[in-house]
Amino acid sequence: MYKIVDTTLRDGEQMAGVELGFNDKIEFAKIIASKNVYQIEAGTPAMGGDEKKSIEQLMGLGLKSKISAWNRMNINDINHSIDCGVDIIHISVPISDIQIKWKLGKDRNWVINEMKRSVYYAKEKGYQVVVGLEDASRTSDEFLMQVIKEVKDLGVKRIRYADTVGILYPDKIFKLITQIKKNMDISIEFHAHNDFGMSVANSVAAFMAGAEFVDSTFGGIGERAGNCDYVKLITALNRYKK
Repeated sequence: MYKIVDTTLRDGEQMAGVELGFNDKIEFAKIIASKNVYQIEAGTPAMGGDEKKSIEQLMGLGLKSKISAWNRMNINDINHSIDCGVDIIHISVPISDIQIKWKLGKDRNWVINEMKRSVYYAKEKGYQVVVGLEDASRTSDEFLMQVIKEVKDLGVKRIRYADTVGILYPDKIFKLITQIKKNMDISIEFHAHNDFGMSVANSVAAFMAGAEFVDSTFGGIGERAGNCDYVKLITALNRYKK
C-alpha cells in the first residue's frame, strides 16, 4: 500500500507567482490532512518568520498526518526544526557531482561526512530522520548506492529519491528503484518534477518497482514546471491497483 507525502507547503510554494501566507498554510494543511495523506512536508523552519511560526502552529492542530520539515545538512537548520517539534526531520543531501561542485563547492567525501554529522545529531535528539537524495537522477549508480549504504548504516529507515530536474522516464525509474530494492533493505520515497510532463507516470513506475512513499502537491504546483499532481496520481494509482 502506498503512502502519500504532500509537499504543497514546501516545494509547491516554490512555484512562480505562488505565495502562501500564514493562514493559507494552516488551512491548506487541514485540507491535506483530511485526504488521508500520510505526511505533510510543512516547510523549512530555518527560514524563520511566518514560515517557522506556521509549522509550530500546525503541530498544535492534532492533524492525523505526520508533519515533517525540510533541512539542509546543517545543525542550525535542524535545531530550527527541533524548535517546532515536528514528527520527521528531512535532511536534503545533494549527491550529483554537478550539485556537489557548483552548489556546494565541495567534494563527495565532504557530503558523506556532513550527512553523517547531521543525521547523527537529529537521531541523537530522538527524531525520525528521512534522508533526501537531492538530484539523485544525475549521479552515478556507484555513488548512489554508496550513499544509501551510509544512510542505512546510520539507522535511517527511509530515503527520498529525488528527480530534482525532472529528467527521468518510467522505464528508467522502474529499473533504478528495482535495483535499489534488490540491493538495500530500505524504504524509498519518490519525488518527481514535471519538466517533461512525466511526474505522474514516473511516480506510478516508482511505486510499481517497490517505492512505498510517493510525493505530490495539490494541483501539481511546484518550482519550474511543477510537481506530481495529487489528484492525477491517486487516479492513476487506483487504476493500477485494479
